[in-house]
Amino acid sequence: MTITPATATTAFPQAATPVVYVIHDNPEWIPPFADSLAAEGVEYVEWLLTEKSLDLTTTPPQGVFWSRLSASSHTRTDPHVKEYGRAVLAWLEAAGRTVVNGSSVYELEVSKVRQHGELAARGFDAPKTSAVFGSQGLAEAAEAFTPPFITKHNQGGKGLGVRRFDSHQELAAAAHEFAPGGPNEPIDGITLLQEYLQPAEPFITRAEFIGGTLHYAVKVDISGGSFELCPAEACEIPGTAAEAPPQFQRREEITEETPLIQKLTQLLEELNIPIVGVEFIETTDGRQVVYDINTNTNYNPDVETAEQQAGRVPATRHIAQYLAELLKAD
Repeated sequence: MTITPATATTAFPQAATPVVYVIHDNPEWIPPFADSLAAEGVEYVEWLLTEKSLDLTTTPPQGVFWSRLSASSHTRTDPHVKEYGRAVLAWLEAAGRTVVNGSSVYELEVSKVRQHGELAARGFDAPKTSAVFGSQGLAEAAEAFTPPFITKHNQGGKGLGVRRFDSHQELAAAAHEFAPGGPNEPIDGITLLQEYLQPAEPFITRAEFIGGTLHYAVKVDISGGSFELCPAEACEIPGTAAEAPPQFQRREEITEETPLIQKLTQLLEELNIPIVGVEFIETTDGRQVVYDINTNTNYNPDVETAEQQAGRVPATRHIAQYLAELLKAD
């Protein structure tokens, strides 16, 4: 593709014709999408949010802008990446550009408090949760929870801050770790206390939506006790025995007609979230609890390969087709 020469080394690259611009903070996540975009003949330009500048007297290039900004970005590059993303999305939206998973979606990505509010307001079964500002109030707030319970960071991803506590005394002894400068300090200072959900079977489910409709649902094995549920290849658990079942498997019985999926589809339409992975858990006491909205979603390569072998369109290819249609319409 033709790229307009930047006037400064920190300027974002621009194409001479409308293309898809992928806004992100982690190059390791891009190759599967790059391959699918190329297979669909969709030209794209990456906007990596580090050491860049915006000339606010100019207008953004024509094209479709896909935000793949992540709640865990501060763990990889720069603690201020969240603010860089906010600035770029505000600039694009002020100019009327088509932004997939725009600023309102990004605000959900970086705040589990917001996610809980949206879910609870629409009647979803969401886990009992308290938000604690700083660390001094953790032990007191935890008194409202029956052990075991968990902590997690409000701006999470990658299982940040997720720990199980089996007693109030155990949390009280570890509370200092969540304080400023502590090894478990949340980037925004907000730690969540949440009820521990006991799964009926040792897996959670991640429902992947593209273009606002269900693509597939995947069950994620949690028998090892890990809270790291990222489906990307870089997150695969190493050293798994060859005879062990895959950590990620498609749940064929979950379809667009499943009642929870229908309810989630309506939620995503109301919140204007076209590309997302929503996690829920089915508990021993019969609850179906929705607890996480991942608007920066990745896809497990084993599941994607199985989709292709079964004659179905893999998720990354579906996204490329969806972006191609938006680009054509734009």
